[in-house]
Amino acid sequence: MSPVVEQSAKARLISDAPHPRTVSVLLRYDGSDPLAVRIVFPPEVSLDDSEVVWVFARELVEVGLREPAGDGDVHVWPCGRAQTVFEFSAPEGVALVQFDNASLRRFLRSSFAVVPAGQEADHLEVEQHIGSLIV
Repeated sequence: MSPVVEQSAKARLISDAPHPRTVSVLLRYDGSDPLAVRIVFPPEVSLDDSEVVWVFARELVEVGLREPAGDGDVHVWPCGRAQTVFEFSAPEGVALVQFDNASLRRFLRSSFAVVPAGQEADHLEVEQHIGSLIV
């Protein structure tokens, strides 16, 4: 079983409301899926009152802390020195979410302790070999 990193974080939902809403989310990294990270949003922020999970490349977070990154459904970019903005696009609409950089950096450090940057492919090969032994 691969190690899993889970970290709570505060996320500010950016909208046209006078004050941004802050919610607690879960940042999750699973060593068995070494290229991906997950952000788990609580049910109260979804359209159907169910948990919302976004899955995207760990590298996207790392690059997005320094410069605009992403294509497709998820974009990430720095917002001043202390925050980073995530843009999530879905058929239902677009969500902008702001995180403190310190929280994201702490999460990335923990994930790199599980699978170091640049060694993701090595870990995938190990998982594939283990899977072939089980079959």
